Amino acid sequence: MRQSSKERECTKRTCGIYSEDAFRTGDILLLRQGVPMAKEYAGSPKIHQIESKRKRLTWVLSVSGLCILFYILGAWQNTNTAPISNSTSDKLSKTACDPSNTVTNTRSATQSSSGAMSLDFNAHHQVGINETAGGVHKFPPCELSFSEYTPCQDPKRARKFNKKMLIYRERHCPPKEDLLKCLIPAPPKYKNPFKWPQSRDYAWYDNIPHRELSIEKAVQNWIQVEGNRFRFPGGGTMFPRGADAYIDDINELIALTDGNIRTAIDTGCGVASWGAYLLKRDILTMSFAPRDTHEAQVQFALERGVPAMIGVLASERMPYPARAFDMAHCSRCLIPWYDNEGLYLIEVDRVLRPGGYWILSGPPIRWKKYYKGWERTQEDLKQEQDAIEDVTRRLCWKKVIEKDDLAIWQKPINHIECINSKKIYKTPHICQNDNADSAWYKKMETCITPLPEVSNVEEVAGGALEKWPERAFAVPPRIRSGLIPGVTAENFREDNEMWKERVAHYKKIIPPVAHGRYRNVMDMNAGLGGFAAAMTKYPAWVMNVVPSNSNKDTLGVIYERGFIGTYQDWCEAFSTYPRTYDLIHASNVFSIYQDRCDIRYILLEMDRILRPEGAVIFRDTVEVLVKIQSITEGMRWKSQIMDHESGPFNPEKILLAVKTYWTGEPAQQQQQQEQQQ
Repeated sequence: MRQSSKERECTKRTCGIYSEDAFRTGDILLLRQGVPMAKEYAGSPKIHQIESKRKRLTWVLSVSGLCILFYILGAWQNTNTAPISNSTSDKLSKTACDPSNTVTNTRSATQSSSGAMSLDFNAHHQVGINETAGGVHKFPPCELSFSEYTPCQDPKRARKFNKKMLIYRERHCPPKEDLLKCLIPAPPKYKNPFKWPQSRDYAWYDNIPHRELSIEKAVQNWIQVEGNRFRFPGGGTMFPRGADAYIDDINELIALTDGNIRTAIDTGCGVASWGAYLLKRDILTMSFAPRDTHEAQVQFALERGVPAMIGVLASERMPYPARAFDMAHCSRCLIPWYDNEGLYLIEVDRVLRPGGYWILSGPPIRWKKYYKGWERTQEDLKQEQDAIEDVTRRLCWKKVIEKDDLAIWQKPINHIECINSKKIYKTPHICQNDNADSAWYKKMETCITPLPEVSNVEEVAGGALEKWPERAFAVPPRIRSGLIPGVTAENFREDNEMWKERVAHYKKIIPPVAHGRYRNVMDMNAGLGGFAAAMTKYPAWVMNVVPSNSNKDTLGVIYERGFIGTYQDWCEAFSTYPRTYDLIHASNVFSIYQDRCDIRYILLEMDRILRPEGAVIFRDTVEVLVKIQSITEGMRWKSQIMDHESGPFNPEKILLAVKTYWTGEPAQQQQQQEQQQ
């Protein structure tokens, strides 16, 4: 008997290894290699040779039969996944009230090793609630009154804390027993925000139903209501001609467009028009303001597609590393800069880069013109300005200019002369043995954060930076000087290449990434900022988060690259309003936190800050992703586990998830029906 060509091919290709189809279904089939064949000698065949040939033929037929059997079994299992995919697609289509409105040109997500499945990443603005099959814990919707809930800046909880130094407005997170176990609802009639750059100027009224600012700040031209939407004219308290003209005034005093200034912080940001209009000048601003009497200022900023965080200068450091920002700004932010021995200006000095600028407009600048409108005496305002001038001298800052409504100071590029000046100005002294980057629940101190030592007065402490955009991929000074343990310039370059490949893969499996569908992006475990760097080609900005308990503090590196971010402990809530991010990237976050706190609360927090129809990319081991997926099924998310971009042999996998669209209205109707029954 002769072996068929098909059997020979099977024996040659698959016997002794694992079937490709079987691997795709997750069943790795290890088959033994054949036993050595008996030698053949010339001459007449002997009885034992005939027997040997029979055994060999029997062995070949047996192995061929097994190959065919497992091939059929693998093919059967692979095709058996189709009904699962179809049923899931059916469930996805049922989330829309009107299936006829479904976008027809949606591209299917790439098939994973666990079976084919389509995730719809397009926005539909439709209400839908998918009931998951039994066995999954379903999280109920919270009451509609929690629609704008900010767990760690809850006004009700804040009343329990000291009002001195605004401590009550700082982060005060709820204890474990008070954590919500429900899903924060969107307001009725919620719509996906306008795409950038239209979102800079417009927002839907139904998404943030607050008219207070349009009334209280009507004269200052912050915000206007036009039918069913808000319009942001770009005005501000100190720039009635608009933020654009105000920024042009600053540009006449210091260069904003030559690439030297890339990162900025705006304290008391209002609705963040200053940061919004700096974006077209390639300056990325962290807009920073407390949750105060003006409803939802930070929420308005993020709805516009502008970076922002809830925060306040009170008793604790801002959650940013030292030497982070190229420029700091305050336009009538009402911060008492001269109080508490200049504590708040000392904190601004900590986060400013060597040579960075501090810009002040509003009281007390130009007090001779405005004192009547500010309802303050000339003596009071003069005393305030003199106090600010004194603090800046003691910080070794140089006043660059004061013109019209603007005053600008500059931080020195090193502390050589400052150390000598301390013979005259004894206070504030330079801090000793202080971790300048430590900023998570770290109390402010009335001492100057020391700059890295230099060899001469012309050297920039910590190292000079490249201009933007070269800065994004140049080796950061903190890495060049070896401040990040185990990270070299070569590691940095390899990290950049890796994230370029990964983001290119994301573009394939989530097409809206490249089309402006996702504007506000968060990286929950940012590392060296490679993900944000690879995203610069798209119309998005990234909030780079470095876990506060990370073994390597890389946030300073991220700022040196020209990006922004913050420290965060993911066992607590993030300092933002609900529905403020379009895309969340979570690389190995849950491997870090699964033994520190209940990951259900991390996922509920992600659901709180994610917009309806927003997406999440998880990267982790299969075991962790399966656990995450089982929880998100009860959160009205749709998800799919996929292979690593390098192929199925990599133990790290990708979980793509989409938050389905629903609002608080169905929950209210359900409660009314239950009460009627």
